[in-house]
Amino acid sequence: MTVKILIRYGEIALKGKNRNMFEAALRRNLIRAVHGTGTAITRIHGRFLAEGPADKQQEIISRLRKVFGVVSISPAATAALGMEEIQSAASQLVQTLPRSLATFKVEARRAKKTFPLTSPEINSQIGAFLLSSYPHLSVDVHQPDFRLEIEIGHREAFLYTGRYAGPGGLPVGVTGKALLLLSGGIDSPVAGWMAMKRGLSIEGLHFHSFPFTGRRSQEKARDLCQKLATYSGKMTLHMINVAAIQQHIKESCPEPMGIIILRRMMVRLAEAVAANRRLQAIVTGESLGQVASQTLESLEVINAATNILILRPLLAMDKHEIVSLAEEIGSYNISIQPFEDCCTLFLPRHPLTRPRLKAIEKAETALDIPRLIKDAISGLESVRVPSL
Repeated sequence: MTVKILIRYGEIALKGKNRNMFEAALRRNLIRAVHGTGTAITRIHGRFLAEGPADKQQEIISRLRKVFGVVSISPAATAALGMEEIQSAASQLVQTLPRSLATFKVEARRAKKTFPLTSPEINSQIGAFLLSSYPHLSVDVHQPDFRLEIEIGHREAFLYTGRYAGPGGLPVGVTGKALLLLSGGIDSPVAGWMAMKRGLSIEGLHFHSFPFTGRRSQEKARDLCQKLATYSGKMTLHMINVAAIQQHIKESCPEPMGIIILRRMMVRLAEAVAANRRLQAIVTGESLGQVASQTLESLEVINAATNILILRPLLAMDKHEIVSLAEEIGSYNISIQPFEDCCTLFLPRHPLTRPRLKAIEKAETALDIPRLIKDAISGLESVRVPSL
């Protein structure tokens, strides 16, 4: 048996002359998401239609709900384009519902405008048919127990009583490519998820301090990448050892400036990786005022170390909002695993919160920045991380 699932998208429909490009990208991502399930994806009347094995319905639904650009999906019954056939399908669908659902509303939509009845006429006729066929039912147009939705397509009608929410947004890949600075914390995976929601294709960059931090911190970064990959497909993760840089900063620079100087070195490294990979921006998990290095002055000084665009999707979010989203996307339980990252390892006792650029640049003269960057980049490791 085959299940048919209607897939709705929202923002893409407003893209005018670029709509075909956005729809093509969404279709590619949908096909990727259901790969291996025996499911076909086709476009119909402003929707996509997934057709796959009925015994894999829940798996297909779960995968489709993780595709950016998808607003909602509905498993649907189908009927030929005649009122008798639509009534029969409606009756069979209602029979599958619990009798405790006693009030209903019919909502019809016509993609095929040549269908002989208007949407209100379809609502009226199907509603009257159900009332006469099922005495326990009554109509409630304001707060019904269930809605019977009917879409009149060009070749067949689709009937359904429920919707599963998708993540919305834009298809991954339509707005460009960026490099996500992926720590082991809660914030950066959420920032990556939000960047993908706006259509960015991302690669990850993780900084570690082996042997001062264990290998498990790198494995944690891979686990977070794998979680993000369930929304985007395979994801590239780059890893750079910054232990030597941290040692030089600790030995040569004032301690309160250490974290700011390290962050400036990180964005320089990220810029080098992004240039090599032809990525257009850096994405970070920074949130304004959350920690000492995320004051407005600190962010300004960090920005001054690079010419590449830095995107901060979480900038105006508080910790509660970030944690809630991390739980929703499934990264939270990975992020809270107790493994040290490179930033916490060398955290100053009294970090500078309002740095001055000239003072930071003067302190950095004690470092051989080009050599440190070159040496760190020479040890770059890159892996392809599959989705879960």
